[in-house]
Amino acid sequence: MKVAVLTDSGSAITQAQAKELGVTVIPMPYMIDGNEYEEGINLGREQFYELLEAGSSISTSQPSPEKILSVWDETLKTHDQIVYIPLSSGLSSSYQTAVMLAEDYEGRVEVVDNQRISVTQRQSVLDAKYLTDVGWDARRIRELLERTRLESSIYITVDTLKYLKNGGRITPAAAALGTLLRIKPVLQIQGEKLDSYSKTRTMKQAKSIMTAAIERDLKTRFDDPEAERCWLAVVHTENETLAREYAAELRAAYPRTGEIYIDQLSLNIACHIGPGCLAVACTKCLEEVKG
Repeated sequence: MKVAVLTDSGSAITQAQAKELGVTVIPMPYMIDGNEYEEGINLGREQFYELLEAGSSISTSQPSPEKILSVWDETLKTHDQIVYIPLSSGLSSSYQTAVMLAEDYEGRVEVVDNQRISVTQRQSVLDAKYLTDVGWDARRIRELLERTRLESSIYITVDTLKYLKNGGRITPAAAALGTLLRIKPVLQIQGEKLDSYSKTRTMKQAKSIMTAAIERDLKTRFDDPEAERCWLAVVHTENETLAREYAAELRAAYPRTGEIYIDQLSLNIACHIGPGCLAVACTKCLEEVKG
């Protein structure tokens, strides 16, 4: 049985990376100053950040049903089944739309809701691809990914409150006061929600808070204090130098862990938090996935 793995660009997997990995990425659409763009098609990261910093009006959307059906139909010409891993149902209606569309495919399309986003969603895609390669069918993969949906964490610190204010996540008054006091909030993504976690005034303190949070999760949630059975990643929004420095700090703290992946956060997060952000993610390795 030939099973394809599909996701959307909320996974932060670029079109070029998708080809290397052997998966398909459906681009997320964005409305920017009244014009529609598709991530990775006619909207690149550099252009996105230029428009964001210029004050353009940017809103996110979900792939259209027509786009999803077109990609599924084309994929099923060469594959028996599809595992589709969209953005978390708590942050987008993409999952609900996909489930409805999948009803007409008589079990050939399994839509996964494992409440992941960006780099943790990417890890689910990699896990699914491994499982297809060793012979798992789509339903069995979906069931495993959903059963382990809460075994990941992301902690993010933002450089400015401007974009949280623009997105309505904090009030203008709170943003003004926070800017005056030079507050850097630390946010968390646990399952389906982006929530406040802590706050500080310097990036150094923010990194310490995030490191302590990951240390706690490794010990208490994942029973893996040395990160030997967890994937660690450092992700950012146009802040690669700091990301590499932070990854080196984590490598020193967890010498037994595997490769610490470094990449950009997905644009659907970036539009709410802006450039200059830094994040750390931890995902428990699946026992069924070797490597």
